[in-house]
Amino acid sequence: MKIVEKTFDIVSETDRLIIRPLEKSDYESWLDGFESRKPSQHRHDEGKRDMSNCTKDWFHDLVDKHQELAISDTAFVFGLFRKTDGVHLGMVDFSTLVRDNFQWGRIGYSIHNHQWRNGYGQEAVEEALEIGFKHLNYHRIEAHINVDNEASFQLAERVGMEYECTRKGFIYEFGGWTDNLVYFKNSI
Repeated sequence: MKIVEKTFDIVSETDRLIIRPLEKSDYESWLDGFESRKPSQHRHDEGKRDMSNCTKDWFHDLVDKHQELAISDTAFVFGLFRKTDGVHLGMVDFSTLVRDNFQWGRIGYSIHNHQWRNGYGQEAVEEALEIGFKHLNYHRIEAHINVDNEASFQLAERVGMEYECTRKGFIYEFGGWTDNLVYFKNSI
C-alpha cells in the first residue's frame, strides 16, 4: 500500500508577486533577503540580524516545521517572492485561533525593510486575505497590531480590514504586556 503524505502547497500570484510556502530550494534567496536588510528603522522592524546560525540544514528543518504546522492546521507560513527575479521580499503567515463554529484566524506580515515603499505589503496582504478565506476556510481574520505601529495599521486599513478594539495587555513582548489594536475582516 502506498501512503500519500499531505503537503501544504498553496500557491497564489498577483501582478508582481508569488505567494507560496517556502521550499528547500529557496535557501539562497531567503538568506539574501534577510542579509540585505538595512539596520532597524523603528522598534517594530527587526532590521539586519545575525544569520550565522541559519545554515542550509537549519533552513531545511524550518521548511519541514512549516509543513508540520500547516498540516496540523496550527499555522500557515508563506514566502513572498518577486515574479521577475525570484527575490525573497518577506513573509505572511496565518495562525488558526479557533475552528469549530468560528473559523477564526490571525494574519501577520513582514516585508524586508530594504523593499519598503514599493507597494509589496499591500499587494501581498490583499492576496493573502483571499488565500485565508478561499483556501484556508477562515470566516474571520484578525491582525493584532501594536498601538504605535502606524505603518502596519495603515496597511490593514488599506486592504479593507476594520478597526474593532484595543486589547489591553494583550501580547507579551518588549519586556512586558503590550496593548494591541485589533483589525478584522470577515469572509462575507
